[in-house]
Amino acid sequence: MTLYVYVDNSNLWIEGMRVSAVRRGMAVDAIEAMNKKITDGSWTYDFGKLYGAICPDDATIGRSALFGSRPPANDSIWELARQEGFDVTVYDRNAANKEKQVDTAISTMILEDSFQHMKDGDRVVLVSGDRDYLPVIESLRRRGIPTTVVFWEHATGRELKEEPVDYMALDSLFDHLTMTRHHTEDQ
Repeated sequence: MTLYVYVDNSNLWIEGMRVSAVRRGMAVDAIEAMNKKITDGSWTYDFGKLYGAICPDDATIGRSALFGSRPPANDSIWELARQEGFDVTVYDRNAANKEKQVDTAISTMILEDSFQHMKDGDRVVLVSGDRDYLPVIESLRRRGIPTTVVFWEHATGRELKEEPVDYMALDSLFDHLTMTRHHTEDQ
């Protein structure tokens, strides 16, 4: 079996910041954090640990792709992702500072890969909880390609947690995925 892994970084990071906010007592629960736009801006995750959690050691990887909005010039996160083996695709935000093109780009790459590279027994691993991916997942299912959705419980559409989709909640892996920052005594 070959895995094809696609990660929506912006959604993963934003919703992870909400989980962190709840854990730090900044919000009562994820719903409050979502409704009041409460996030823990200091939280980030470790790409290598994410990869290890969703891809078994014995798995063959056909592609691992990370998508998101263009980071600031001094942001090293994307280089870390490249070092962990992710194909990185970034897009500029629009004039209103909204992310555009990411969901469509992920969907397009999944479908292109499914026709050009995937074979019987291969599996798509999608790290996003957005219901916009349902048509792609359904197209894959009709052709016999299973999908595993991996995302935060509170931010995953109900339909992505039901058959025929395999679902894995990231919540129990929060501590494992959290990138710790080392501070010196003077900071």
